[in-house]
Amino acid sequence: MEYSGSAGRLLESAGAEIGDIVEVQNGDERRSGILMPHHDFSGPDMLTLKLANGYNIGVRVSGETKVRAVSKKEPRGRSKPVLPRDPAKKDVAVISTGGTIASYVDYRTGAVHPAISAEELVFSVPELTDLCNVRAKVLYSILSENMKVTHWQGLAREVANELNSGAVGVIIPHGTDTMGFTSAALSFMLTNLTGPVICVGSQRSSDRPSSDAIMNLLAATRLCVESDYAEVAVLMHGESSDSYCLAHRGTKVRKMHSSRRDAFRSINLEPVAKVEGPNISFLTSYNRRSAGPVGLRDKIDGNASMLHFYPGFVSEHFDLIAQKVKGIVVAGTGLGHVSEEIVGSIGRAVADGVHVFITTQCLHGTVNLNVYSTGRDMISAGAVPLEDMLPETAYVKLMWAMGQTDDPKELRKLMLTNIAGEFSQRRAV
Repeated sequence: MEYSGSAGRLLESAGAEIGDIVEVQNGDERRSGILMPHHDFSGPDMLTLKLANGYNIGVRVSGETKVRAVSKKEPRGRSKPVLPRDPAKKDVAVISTGGTIASYVDYRTGAVHPAISAEELVFSVPELTDLCNVRAKVLYSILSENMKVTHWQGLAREVANELNSGAVGVIIPHGTDTMGFTSAALSFMLTNLTGPVICVGSQRSSDRPSSDAIMNLLAATRLCVESDYAEVAVLMHGESSDSYCLAHRGTKVRKMHSSRRDAFRSINLEPVAKVEGPNISFLTSYNRRSAGPVGLRDKIDGNASMLHFYPGFVSEHFDLIAQKVKGIVVAGTGLGHVSEEIVGSIGRAVADGVHVFITTQCLHGTVNLNVYSTGRDMISAGAVPLEDMLPETAYVKLMWAMGQTDDPKELRKLMLTNIAGEFSQRRAV
């Protein structure tokens, strides 16, 4: 929003516009920063500045306040940068989908938007071109909560094309909120990988000094260029400081914190690799590069649902959802349990041809429906336990499996087959 009132008059007299760097003086106190848009919840006498440390402050103006325009905002309409190419270096593809890592601040509105080109993202981290040739493209420019099945399919096709045309690895800048879903989908859709496919995100936007984007991108690039690793992975900070990054298997990873830079954790498994500066250490067994070509199994049936059981979950709700879908993944309590009432709903759903699979909302540990009578009743009703598979991985795998076959026996076999490391042979905890 534009400024009005006393703040607006001060800015007008100084010739200052939103996006300019301004200095605001109140008595002996001076504050300098980028002039941000006026916020709906701010008073008419408040100016919002983005300081050099990346944080915003509000400065109250009065009749004694002085404002000076220090420098003008960068004009729009910049020419598209051209990425350098060195024939002696390996090619890495960067396929951007959006999210915080590929974002910039629009100082007209104050909002954070996806970068308009993958080249912008690459040039924001010039060290990338020291390590490799970058093939950059923006496939999607969306927030990760807007990802759909069709986006996963398009992304899988682009990844296969890049690897089969000579890229030694693919980096996918992605919003962190649903990155685990995307990594799981790619893990099932892509086979015979000739290089790593690394989903990488950022918990802090690139305009903030505390951004983790640069370190995450560089670590992902090193894993592509300097290792024989060939799996789908999520790579993020390994701890809150800028010490090292961890690569997590794409089917065994979850975002465990809303804002910390080390939000991602491997579940029931050690991280696959640790990248600390130029050093790469593998922490568990992994798939190595194949001779290719990369295979693509991108058929997927999105007619599935994931339900989180809780006390008071009534059968009418379960039954209503079961009438609308072909498959359901249930995150049960403890060893995978639901109430007696929902056991009845599971039986009715299975009788109607709905596939019902059980995971545990505990995340760590495994489903076991053979210990208590409730679990045995669930098995009798037709529910299929999925050991230690994560609920979101099971949901993605179910949609993928339904895209591969209509035969219930074959679908069950697919769901119980360890295709992309979704089952842990040995659990870390």
